[in-house]
Amino acid sequence: MSDFRPLDRLRSLKVKLGVLVLASVSLSSLLVWYGLVRLGWWPRITLPLAVLAALGVTQVLAHGMTAPLRSMTGAARAMARGDYSRRVRATSRDEVGDLARAFNRMAADLEAADRQRRELIANVSHELRTPIAALQAVLENVVDGVAEPDPRTLQAALAQTQRLGTLVRELLDLSRIDAGTDPLDRVDVPLRPALESAIEEAALTGRPVRFEVDVEPPDASAWVDRARLHQVLANLLDNAARHSPEGGTVRVTATAGPEGMHLEVSDEGPGISPADRDLVFERFHRGGADSADGTGGTGLGLAIARWAVALHGGRIAVADGTDRCRFVVDLPARPA
Repeated sequence: MSDFRPLDRLRSLKVKLGVLVLASVSLSSLLVWYGLVRLGWWPRITLPLAVLAALGVTQVLAHGMTAPLRSMTGAARAMARGDYSRRVRATSRDEVGDLARAFNRMAADLEAADRQRRELIANVSHELRTPIAALQAVLENVVDGVAEPDPRTLQAALAQTQRLGTLVRELLDLSRIDAGTDPLDRVDVPLRPALESAIEEAALTGRPVRFEVDVEPPDASAWVDRARLHQVLANLLDNAARHSPEGGTVRVTATAGPEGMHLEVSDEGPGISPADRDLVFERFHRGGADSADGTGGTGLGLAIARWAVALHGGRIAVADGTDRCRFVVDLPARPA
């Protein structure tokens, strides 16, 4: 009986209630007439039977009408216990059916959010464990006298500390993404000084690559948030330098016009397969190819770059072509 819903095709709850009343009244009236006129029963027999029949019809029809509500109640209780896999049958076409379909969408969103939260905790724990373990090993060797606190040892400890700092900074940016609000302080930023500043910072990592920059026109500027632009450039340059071969060249070209700024960052790495061009912007996704220097990244840089570009109303994508990796960024101009 729980799956019997004869009124699901009706598109209005009011119509369903009308049909329920009509069915119960018609059946009771028919029984009273048949019992009194055709069978000659006494009213004290006919009336109770008619009332019981009307209650039975009402029970059957009302049970099917309220079945989605009972299913949603059970699913909500399961969600309170942490089970987000429950769904309700949404075959009704009325307001209750609309509510059931909205409930299923909410349950799917909650299940996805819970899965992302679990994956985030697992991935962050893994990312923190690696540099902490390496830093602990270096310090233990120094304390035990196995290694001397020479510049090489201290540089190894500093590299792991910088890696921790980068991860913490990216996690803070990730919290801003999840919050959904982050104000932009847009100004006209000259592109060449901004690019050269980001390149100087990227060169401090010591990776054996060369950087080339080209800006057209030379005095071009972009209407952007300076900090967010630097964030995008830093992540793209770090990604390009990490995947370029030793002695390779990372090229940065920027053009500005009436429609906005167009930026390209390319390296001489193996490129990104078409299947991974959208996935590279997902959190903690590292793609199929390892970095050229073997250090790997946190998998958050490109996700943060996409967020910063989206805040400006722009777009970021991987350009076609497999011979080299080329990221393109388009940011809108100042409104007239």
